[in-house]
Amino acid sequence: MTMLTIRNNAPVLPLPGAGEPWMRCNDARGLTTTVPREYVHRRSLAEVFLTGCDPIGADSFSLTGQWPRAHTFFTSADGTSHDPVQAGETIRQVGLYLCHAVYGVPLGHNVLLWSLDFTTRPERLRIGRSPSDLEMTAVCTDFGWKGNRFSGFLEVDIRRNGEVAGSGTARFSCVAPATYRRLRGERGLQALTRPLPRLTPIAAASAGRLLPFDVVLAPGDRPGRWQLSPDLDHPILFEHANDHHPGMVLVEAARQAACGLHAPGGFTPSGIATEFHHYAELDAPCWIDATLVSPGHVVVTGHQEGRTVFHSTVTGAA
Repeated sequence: MTMLTIRNNAPVLPLPGAGEPWMRCNDARGLTTTVPREYVHRRSLAEVFLTGCDPIGADSFSLTGQWPRAHTFFTSADGTSHDPVQAGETIRQVGLYLCHAVYGVPLGHNVLLWSLDFTTRPERLRIGRSPSDLEMTAVCTDFGWKGNRFSGFLEVDIRRNGEVAGSGTARFSCVAPATYRRLRGERGLQALTRPLPRLTPIAAASAGRLLPFDVVLAPGDRPGRWQLSPDLDHPILFEHANDHHPGMVLVEAARQAACGLHAPGGFTPSGIATEFHHYAELDAPCWIDATLVSPGHVVVTGHQEGRTVFHSTVTGAA
């Protein structure tokens, strides 16, 4: 069963060949830049959080990155901390970068995200007086081609100032554009032309957000239920056109549902583990249900047209 796809229409860039040096983003003069935005499926350089990569063993890598002090989306509502979901986005970018720049997956391929699991240490997400420089270790398991499909399992540790600030895993596969079109069929083409209109969002504070623009949930028909309804023009969640709701939108929906379940008392998520089962279509209602299973643990599921789209466990503190 296929689910969520990270779309990418960027031109193909040359990839390292056998025996060629690995891409380094720190030149001999010590100047630093990001990795190519195409490698992490971003159009804006401001949304690229990786700056370099070196191999350290068989299928293991040392990477560097940076989180800005002030991000328009990945910042806590009070502006004092990095958003824990930014760790999930960083792990996603690590996987994409390694697929394209190291393992030779063509940039035109679509990436199907099957799972994303990340935890953070809130006390190490506090924003300091300068951007947060990151050191990361990535271990790739079963990265390789099976026929015309590339897949793998990724583990990443994220450190700030030598201390672990977060860690997580991702499982994914990559398919050629023609295969993706067959998987999506007519539904994918139709979704782009007839998405549901955005509904009035729930109060930003109850969703753990500062701005209504960032809220992806609309009121449901009972407590603990909401309808997925993000702004399709959101510059971060929909940085480029998608024929379905991206995986990070569903992760954000899980976080906001956990916060909504605790409103008005408040909830601070520290980790989210998500499994993706089906595409979340743009042209049909997707219902988000949250259940408190124990203090600090919320189970969130998304349902659409009688199917479970995704399943998340959100951990944190009320």
